Amino acid sequence: MANNSDKIKKLQKQNQENQRKYTKKREAEEAKAKEAIHKLVQKVDQDPNNYHHYYDLATFLVEAKDYEQAEELLMKALGLFDKASQDVKNTLQFGLGNVYYAAAEYDKAIKIFQGIKDKKLQAESYIMLAQSYMAKGDNKRAMVFALSAQSSRHDDPDVNQMIGDNLLALGNFAQAGEFYDNVLKTEPENGKANFNRGIVAMVNGEAFDKYFEKAKQDDPVYFKNGQRKLKDIEKVIQINKDKNKDKKQK
Repeated sequence: MANNSDKIKKLQKQNQENQRKYTKKREAEEAKAKEAIHKLVQKVDQDPNNYHHYYDLATFLVEAKDYEQAEELLMKALGLFDKASQDVKNTLQFGLGNVYYAAAEYDKAIKIFQGIKDKKLQAESYIMLAQSYMAKGDNKRAMVFALSAQSSRHDDPDVNQMIGDNLLALGNFAQAGEFYDNVLKTEPENGKANFNRGIVAMVNGEAFDKYFEKAKQDDPVYFKNGQRKLKDIEKVIQINKDKNKDKKQK
C-alpha cells in the first residue's frame, strides 16, 4: 500500500507540474497576443485613413477567435471607407467574409463573397465560396465555385484538392483521382491527398497500399481520423461485390 501511495503522490506532483507549465505557456501566449493587438490598434489610431490597418487588425482578431470585435471593426471600416475605390471596399468585405466563415456563419459569408467583384480577389472569393458550401455539405454548389477558381489557378494544389474532395463526396471517384494526381505532382508529401487517392484506388480496384502508407507517414492524424471513412468504403465495396455475385448466380 505504501508503494502505491508513493506512486500516486508522484503522479499527482507530475500532473501539477505539467499544469503549471501549461498555464505559464498559455499566459505567455495571451500576453504576446495582447501586445500584438495593442500595436495594431496603435497603427489604426495613428493612421486611421489606411484601410490595411483595419484589415490586419481584424485578421489578427480572427486568429484570436474574437469574431465579434473583428466584425465590429470591419463594419466600422466599411462605413469609414464608404466612398473609397471598389478594390478598397472589396478588400474590407473579403475580410468580413473571412470573419463569418471562421465563425461558422456560412450563409453570411456566402452573401459577402458573392458581392465581391474586384478581379484581384475573384479567385480567392471563389475559393471561399467553395469552402463555405462544402462546410454546409452542399458539394454540388461547392464544385461550381471550385472549378471557377481553377480557371485562373489551374495548377494550384489547394484548388485541385478541393475539387477532388467534392468529386469524392459526390461519388465521382474516377475524376476525383485525376485531381488528386495533380495535387500529388506538386505536393507528393500531402497526406490528405494521398489518403483520399488511396480511397479512389480502392474503389476503382487499383493498388492502394502505397497511398495509405504515404498518408500514414506524412499526416498520421488525418490517417487516424480517416480510418472510419476507410471502413465505410470497404463495407460499400463488399456490398457491391455481394450484389454482383447474386446477379451472376441468378
